[in-house]
Amino acid sequence: MTPLVRGDDGRRRCAWCTAAPEYVAYHDEEWGRPVVDDTRLFEKLCLEGFQAGLSWLTILRKRDNFRRAFHGFDPERVARYTERDVTRLLGDAGIVRQRAKIEAAISNARATLSVQDALGSLGALMWQFEPRGRPAAPKQFDEIPAVTAESTALARELKQRGFRFIGPTTAYAAMQSLGLVNDHVHGCHARGPCAADRRALAPTIQDLRSSS
Repeated sequence: MTPLVRGDDGRRRCAWCTAAPEYVAYHDEEWGRPVVDDTRLFEKLCLEGFQAGLSWLTILRKRDNFRRAFHGFDPERVARYTERDVTRLLGDAGIVRQRAKIEAAISNARATLSVQDALGSLGALMWQFEPRGRPAAPKQFDEIPAVTAESTALARELKQRGFRFIGPTTAYAAMQSLGLVNDHVHGCHARGPCAADRRALAPTIQDLRSSS
């Protein structure tokens, strides 16, 4: 597969995103943009878990339903869910109805609160695993790893802190999406803005690292 495709708007994009409009919007506006807000971090970790065995496009198309069903992914609210909520979610056709994944999201909410108590924020934990130095832009898709030493370490740390459905591959996918790495290929129009956003957030991310 060629790494870049030029869209109708004249912009060159990573070729993986051209299958559907939802992918294009996600690629342009979210993928690789740094995230420090705990609610968004928690949401992404949960959705990555729900994605296991499915396509990310399926999750994107259901994301508004997930947000409604999980009360905006407010970790304090989700952490208080009971078996009654599990039953409610299992009956919600708008989301992925798998008990293990639903229960994992609830466990992840409780783990998020525990991390916040211990470190101040989930962001303080997540951003400790950003690779040091910003590697050169990949030119081909086969240059982009599925697992790295950092994603393996992050998955191990999250598991130790009570998070579920997050292995090294899922952790790396989250790192890509949350801007801990910038895997837009060389020549993609979104790579530069992602890098600029990361530079703009440098003081905030440094504060997060210092607080943990």
